[in-house]
Amino acid sequence: MTVYCLGDLMVDVVARLFGPLAEGSDSPAVIAYVGGGSAANTAAWLTRVGVDSVFVGAIGDDAAGQSQLESLHTLGVDVRFRVDRTRPTGTCLVLVAPTGERTMVPDPGANLALEEFDVPTDEFAVGDHLHVSGYALLRDSRDAGLHALSAAVEAGMTVSVGAASAAPLGLLGAESFLKLLPSEALLFANEKEAAVLAGREGTALELATALAGDGRQVVVTAGSGDAAWSDGSDTATMAAEPLDRPELDTTGAGDAFAAGFLAARGRDAVPAVCLRDGHALAAAACRSTGGRPEA
Repeated sequence: MTVYCLGDLMVDVVARLFGPLAEGSDSPAVIAYVGGGSAANTAAWLTRVGVDSVFVGAIGDDAAGQSQLESLHTLGVDVRFRVDRTRPTGTCLVLVAPTGERTMVPDPGANLALEEFDVPTDEFAVGDHLHVSGYALLRDSRDAGLHALSAAVEAGMTVSVGAASAAPLGLLGAESFLKLLPSEALLFANEKEAAVLAGREGTALELATALAGDGRQVVVTAGSGDAAWSDGSDTATMAAEPLDRPELDTTGAGDAFAAGFLAARGRDAVPAVCLRDGHALAAAACRSTGGRPEA
């Protein structure tokens, strides 16, 4: 199985704060420049567990973009990309609190340039999988994302979509976002994102059940708590194992979870095992700075 991951690639400027952010003053931190972007992260974690992955996205005509491509190649990811001559490679400022929780300030840059003809639909085949980052559906790259989803379904592939982030989902609207998804899509969301899409608060299991059905499967994660899967009738939950040391950085944990879940699903594992493997990769992401595995 080959998994095509379409969407964002970013340079993450990760600032790990030693204390609360002091607005209008100085907030000491350790700062690192690392590879990021939800789709690129998921592709990288898939290769870490032995799954062939292809990243589909856009970079700027700059050193940062070339560095990102080299990084993905080093991690074993195959890359299909376009170079935007007018926008820089996307950049995201990531503020990581002492608890490990992160706040992101993104500038999508060249990610906005992805278009329909950049999608390698001629390579799509039965038995492969397409994973689309929700960011691709929330930005100017929406046509490319929708084209990829349509072509993948037509080719007989399975498809999944990440819900991206709660704030932009709220701006677009839950109904508008859900209408973009094929009926047979697998949706990944954390509790905040799922609450926006469901229009109410709830546990991971309650939210997954509320959003699933009519062919759609849903996975809702809850950080170090239980993760839940539902297809509208059947359900499964799995608690995360305690980390062997305090969380360092939750950046990319959801992307890694999706990779672990999809890898297990590709082996025809039952949902509970898929959730377990998702937790395992998410924990690995939390132990490192940034959203990708170390080379």
